[in-house]
Amino acid sequence: MARPDELTFAPLGGVGEIGMNLSIYGLGNRQQRSWLAVDLGVSFGDEEHLPGIDLVMPDIRFLESQRKNLMGLVLTHAHEDHFGAIIDLWPKLKCPIYATPFSAALFEAKCNSERNPPRIPVTVIPSGARIDIGPFNVEFIPVAHSIPESHALAIRTEIGTVLHTGDWKIDPTPIIGLPTDEKRLREIGEEGVMALVGDSTNAVREGRSPSEAEVAKGIAAIVKAARGRVAVTTFASNVARLKAVADAAREAGREVVVVGRAMERVVQVARETGYLDGVQDFRSIDVYGHIPPDKVLALCTGSQGEPRAALARIANDDHPQVTLNQGDTVIFSSRTIPGNEKAVGRIINGLVTQGIEVITDRTHLVHVSGHPRRDELRDMISWVKPQLLIPVHGEPLHLSEHAKLARAEGVPKVLTCRNGDLVRLGPGDASIIDQLPAGRIFKDGALLEGEGSRAVVERRRLSFAGCAFVAIALTDKGELADDPDVDLVGIPEKNVNGELIADEVFEIVVTTVENLPRARRRDPDAVAESVRRAVRSLINEQWGKKTLCYVHVLMV
Repeated sequence: MARPDELTFAPLGGVGEIGMNLSIYGLGNRQQRSWLAVDLGVSFGDEEHLPGIDLVMPDIRFLESQRKNLMGLVLTHAHEDHFGAIIDLWPKLKCPIYATPFSAALFEAKCNSERNPPRIPVTVIPSGARIDIGPFNVEFIPVAHSIPESHALAIRTEIGTVLHTGDWKIDPTPIIGLPTDEKRLREIGEEGVMALVGDSTNAVREGRSPSEAEVAKGIAAIVKAARGRVAVTTFASNVARLKAVADAAREAGREVVVVGRAMERVVQVARETGYLDGVQDFRSIDVYGHIPPDKVLALCTGSQGEPRAALARIANDDHPQVTLNQGDTVIFSSRTIPGNEKAVGRIINGLVTQGIEVITDRTHLVHVSGHPRRDELRDMISWVKPQLLIPVHGEPLHLSEHAKLARAEGVPKVLTCRNGDLVRLGPGDASIIDQLPAGRIFKDGALLEGEGSRAVVERRRLSFAGCAFVAIALTDKGELADDPDVDLVGIPEKNVNGELIADEVFEIVVTTVENLPRARRRDPDAVAESVRRAVRSLINEQWGKKTLCYVHVLMV
């Protein structure tokens, strides 16, 4: 077989944004390449701009077209923004999946919670192992993060080695799991690293991220001082944080009650994989009301304001089994993901209104990021000594700051790219050589919709300006067979003069039809278009908004 002539990289999600991570590496020539995919994640729908959309996923049209050349999908870790799209999108790819034990177990539990999930085989790889996937040799290097078994990937090829960091930080005391393997990263740096493809999330923040051990101390102090009930909400996947909360509860003589299915699932997987060995058994939600207030701690889902999660229902005082009262304490041991601020604010306000004390990381050390700050980024560069650095996993500001830092640290070449850019990593000078199809797929209920989906576009317009529905019955002579039927949805009832807008619309429909030439009245399409324009114009005049309008004309 001829030696491949170039190694390429392309992000199909996760660059210029946080979430929806999908990176691909190609080895070969411009006619044919073998591909390796890294992660396949989601981001979450924004009700304001994407009403009704549950999840947003990367467009995988390109990988579908290259399915026979796709050697495999490797998971760096089991956060939703890195593996949440697999159940929906893997059936289009059907490639081998490789993951370490905790990630594989959490994925299996996620599949088991779905209704009729596809059967998706996962090859379990030990942490620290090296495996061959087609022409790629991949090494799983342990790094600290806010979930067990996060890994950087050393991807070795005939052309050179890439270090794909995944999500990471430097934490000498991570509570659970291994610290970032500085020794191994230095060794790989000595071998020679062509490119570092690195996490940029905290590139705007100076210094170093505090340790999980420091957070554990902060939570323990708050729980010990609390007098009434205590509830803690955090990312369910942060098993180190769950252990810290459990230890704090035990020291304060409290029982831990798990509230929320996602939390229950992670706790079960963490126990099965040994990450909660030595931690006391948690109690079921059924016993919550029977434990004295100063002896209970509720571990809740809902840190991001999810409306159906446990904490939102508690804040609305409509949870069937869990209540909090004046004098109780809620600890938000999490950061708010950009876009979720309003939802989280609603929950906090709901709790405060009930007289509950709310503690967040604004005033107490109850959360730390799982991503590297600037000094940690400098350390990674000094260990790995890359010839090229490509910032990923961040919004444009994060990518830009990471790039500036890398240049200041003397990295010979720094290249910023966007989703869909195909980058030649080597040999020779790195550059963007092509554009691959890239975009978004929306999870809309049980369906997957493209970015230009009519349903999504129209629903967004409906949310801002409502819709007018008009039904007209005409005889074969073009006369109205009966009164038009008008239905206004999401449109104010009355105009500024107090007149019913529906009555005004009815009048304009009748007038428009009667004023049309008789020949045009026999053309249903012409009648519908004339009425649609007239109705939209009238509503815009009376309301100031251009509503959607649908007109159905029936010839009888």
